[in-house]
Amino acid sequence: MAWKRNPAPKSVYRRQLSAQLKELHDQSGRTLAEVGQVIEVNQGSLSRIMNGDRGTSPVLVKAILDCYGVTDPAAREDILDLVRADQAQRQKWWHKYSAVINTTQYGGYLELEQSSTTLRSYEPQLIPGLLQTPEYARQVITSMRVDLNAKQVETLVDVRMKRQALLAREDAPKLWAVIDEAALRRISGAPAVLKGQVEHLLDFEPRTNITLQLLPFDAGFHPGLYGSFMLMGFPEPNPDVVWVENLTNSVYFEGSEDVGRYTEVFDHLRATALGPPETRSRIKNMIKEL
Repeated sequence: MAWKRNPAPKSVYRRQLSAQLKELHDQSGRTLAEVGQVIEVNQGSLSRIMNGDRGTSPVLVKAILDCYGVTDPAAREDILDLVRADQAQRQKWWHKYSAVINTTQYGGYLELEQSSTTLRSYEPQLIPGLLQTPEYARQVITSMRVDLNAKQVETLVDVRMKRQALLAREDAPKLWAVIDEAALRRISGAPAVLKGQVEHLLDFEPRTNITLQLLPFDAGFHPGLYGSFMLMGFPEPNPDVVWVENLTNSVYFEGSEDVGRYTEVFDHLRATALGPPETRSRIKNMIKEL
């Protein structure tokens, strides 16, 4: 099973850069030691750049391209664009929240979410973070993160709300969310918060990049009972990634076997869930009950 813990996953751009540099390296017939000697970079650092484990600069990549004899201006510019895009992505909007994010294993997830093209979410107990209202998010975070003080809770609520701008971008990813009925009924002591959250789900109806399905109680036992997960897709040739979060750690899977298994489960869940029109009808009936 291919799994990784806390370290932030490589950005989409860095993975693309890594693939292109490796291809050029294989074609060159040189060893990393030889390349490092020519461009005056130690072999260890060069290996980490080639594998996408560390960022780099246009100046260094130009030297690598010179060493590999890449002279075509268009080919060079395509590769340098990946370097610049990776640098831009490293200037994260959530940097100022790092003190709280680092303690919640959140940073790596945000890296992936911001560069995704598709998001397939299954939630058995909660409304997905990208669809939460501030009031609902505040109650969820306060109840689940008993280790945080009020200021830290507000910081995470702020982060969660800023994440949602992703879905309104011009190049917004497509979100397909399957939500268990339990998530729409699980709240205590604040029915107004639940009603506001359920009503908010209907606001997404006109959005063509968002698909919602409700998995009703009468669906019975199903493979999603193992817990929530997020499947994230990226531009070719980058592989899909599965993100799973638990109490003390966040884990992501990128092996084809693991991703394939989660994809199979998600396909089963959306086939079992109510279709989007039936989901909207069920949500409207729930609002009437509230």
